[in-house]
Amino acid sequence: MMNKKFNVTGMTCASCSSHVEKSVAKLVGEDNVAVSLMTNSMMVKYDESKISDSDIIKAVEDAGYGASPADGSMKAEKKQGSVADEELKEMKTRLIVSFAFLIPLMYISMGSMIGFPEPALLTGHANAVSFAFTQFLFCLPIIYVNRKYYQVGFKTLFHRAPNMDSLIAVGSTAALVYGIFAIYRMSWGLGAGDMEVVAKYHMDLYFESAVMILTLITLGKFLETRSKRKTSEAISRLTELAPETAIVELDGEEKEIPVEELKPGDIIVVKPGFRIAADGIIVEGNSSVDESALTGESIPVEKTVGDKIIAASINKNGYFKFRAEKTGSETTLAQIIKLVEDASASKAPIAKLADKIAGVFVPVVMTIALITAIVWLISGAEFEFALSCAISVLVISCPCALGLATPVAIMVGTGKGAENGILIKSAEALETLHLIKTVVMDKTGTITEGKPVVTDIFAVDGDENALLKLAAAVEKPSEHPLASAILDEATKRNISFNDIENFTAVSGRGIVADINSEKVFAGNRYLMTENGIDTRVFEKKEQEFSNAGKTVLYFAEKDKPLGIIAVQDVPKKTSRSAVKCFKDLGIDVVMLTGDNKRTAEAVARSLGITNVVSEVMPQDKESVVREIQQKGGKTAMIGDGINDAPALARADVGIAIGAGTDVAIESADIVLMKSDLMDAVTAVKLSRAVIKNVKENLFWAFFYNALCIPLAAGVFYPLFQIKLNPMIGAAAMSLSSVCVVSNALRLRLFKPNNPSINEDDYIEETPINSISHEENKGESLMKKEMLIEGMMCVHCSGRVEKALNDIDGVQAKVDLDKKTAYVELSKDVTDAELSKAVTDAGYEVISVK
Repeated sequence: MMNKKFNVTGMTCASCSSHVEKSVAKLVGEDNVAVSLMTNSMMVKYDESKISDSDIIKAVEDAGYGASPADGSMKAEKKQGSVADEELKEMKTRLIVSFAFLIPLMYISMGSMIGFPEPALLTGHANAVSFAFTQFLFCLPIIYVNRKYYQVGFKTLFHRAPNMDSLIAVGSTAALVYGIFAIYRMSWGLGAGDMEVVAKYHMDLYFESAVMILTLITLGKFLETRSKRKTSEAISRLTELAPETAIVELDGEEKEIPVEELKPGDIIVVKPGFRIAADGIIVEGNSSVDESALTGESIPVEKTVGDKIIAASINKNGYFKFRAEKTGSETTLAQIIKLVEDASASKAPIAKLADKIAGVFVPVVMTIALITAIVWLISGAEFEFALSCAISVLVISCPCALGLATPVAIMVGTGKGAENGILIKSAEALETLHLIKTVVMDKTGTITEGKPVVTDIFAVDGDENALLKLAAAVEKPSEHPLASAILDEATKRNISFNDIENFTAVSGRGIVADINSEKVFAGNRYLMTENGIDTRVFEKKEQEFSNAGKTVLYFAEKDKPLGIIAVQDVPKKTSRSAVKCFKDLGIDVVMLTGDNKRTAEAVARSLGITNVVSEVMPQDKESVVREIQQKGGKTAMIGDGINDAPALARADVGIAIGAGTDVAIESADIVLMKSDLMDAVTAVKLSRAVIKNVKENLFWAFFYNALCIPLAAGVFYPLFQIKLNPMIGAAAMSLSSVCVVSNALRLRLFKPNNPSINEDDYIEETPINSISHEENKGESLMKKEMLIEGMMCVHCSGRVEKALNDIDGVQAKVDLDKKTAYVELSKDVTDAELSKAVTDAGYEVISVK
């Protein structure tokens, strides 16, 4: 099955999109086609071995419309925008011509009623035919420039798929035909000398009503189209970010070529102030790059050799070269535009009722108009009165307001999300998000930074910098992640350090080296104990750091303890604020992690998270989310989109946090371009604002039609003498669509107003509901526990875990604090095989039971 986008032409209202959808659905099935009136496009899922593009295009044409496959290139996007601009320009011309002839027509038809002077040849019953025929002549240019309503309206009517244009065409044609009939009747009256007949039709012609309908509808469509263009400004702005050309290095020379000619592997030169033309990796030079248009991050990011860059970013001040990896429609920018467009074209569940009503709306309105005329004629009303009521019903009914209520708000909402670095993949996800009761967050890389940093330094002599200087010197040759944390801290404090000698890495223990001919030890408590170093001086601090979920590193010189350094994967700066905001929105927060229970609880306690599920293997995250769904209703999952893919797919709304990786985009419903949990809060607030706006629009659309159709039919005339003129009906109809679009445009003013919370402002005192997933699992598998020495940090436990899980039939989870691996066996695996895997990874097995 393949998904393909088609451009659809000729649609003017919700009935049109409904008929196109029904026609194509006969080929591919009801659930495999979605037509968007907002974007004049159609997404079709079909089996290309059975159905071709031409079959789909023919189905659209059979419904009375046009279709063509959409070209997803950036150039095509810009071309489509210029076509829309041309359409708006043409509509403006029609509007000017219409009013140019409508104003004198209205003067002639109604001037005498309000005392305005008129030419003598048009006044009096004797000149009734001249009076009527002059009006008819003024109608012709207006009818000609607005002929599209007749062409499309009658075409769709003959295809038995009437739309809004059909209502306009039938209504205005009825008024015109009646006016022409009146000319003939007055001509007969003048010839026969029957001035009563002349007087009857003289001021009851409806020519002005016929073309006033066309003019006001065109005015409404012009305002609506202009407003709809504003709703897609986010996409337009993104499209305009792509540069037209790029400088490529060919055979040692620089050559400027169109971006369409770029291909992966090209070396592209970027000068200061230039926009980047493709996604790639820097191979030479460095600079600061402004990625704000894509990520929403206002501060330029420093880039150097080996760093990734994304298309449409701006090179601020440096000069560099990069190797293109993704070009054209494969770039991050192109994927973002596609996501936003697909979301705009998709349909929210709330729109289905409106679509069903719009699908039968026009035939029902035509039936009501016919019944209205018949009932008034039977009741004894004059033909002109019955005709006026029927025309009013036709022109006041507005399927557009119904059809636009949801998609216009969805389009503005998804565009606003894109501006804030929030990519919403479907209207359904946007709607579901406002119903979320529980948000499940992965810990590592989502709540936390994903890399260890130094959090505490305790020196026996009180000189932290001296201890850090020694620690950095010892750890410099090491490739261990904890060593990187210590070196980063030393760099931050501008501490320089000397080289060491006789560096020795002791597997599962730490490092031994010489500094100034003195032996220095750096590692875990076992390294200290084995070398006769008394660590009791650290005992209280070590316990405090361990209880906070931190990894503790010991340092000593000869037999003298120097101090300890605590390292931890710390929470992101905005994680605490995000948790507080979710709770303020009435959403429960659950932290999901593979870490041991003590570490998980320490992190949760620091952030105010009261629900924790720890010791969860990646393959079990999906089942945990399912359990939470069963207990707590609609659930969102926030993860990195790689390890959490099954859980993201299982959740009602999956939110991938990070720089929009391919896996994240595939597995999640919403992608956050920045690694900031506050964007997830913003997404929820945006969803609630959009759905509120949709409900307002739907209320207005239903209320308008429920009130105006009976009013136009003359239901209130016998009691209150209230009746709508067709001209007023046409104006009201135009106004209803403009009101719906204008209301949706208010979403462009959306601001999340997320509060900034200082670290000490908020500490959750509620007891933590902590569950160890391992402890809750069933007893169906054989279980073993392995006591392992040599593990110092989460990266060590991760290596042991991976070594064990690589054995067929083994599922293992390592508790770093307990130095224990918990193993589940679905096949017969010997203790020797398990021990060998751990030993090969560089660690020592003490026991297996």
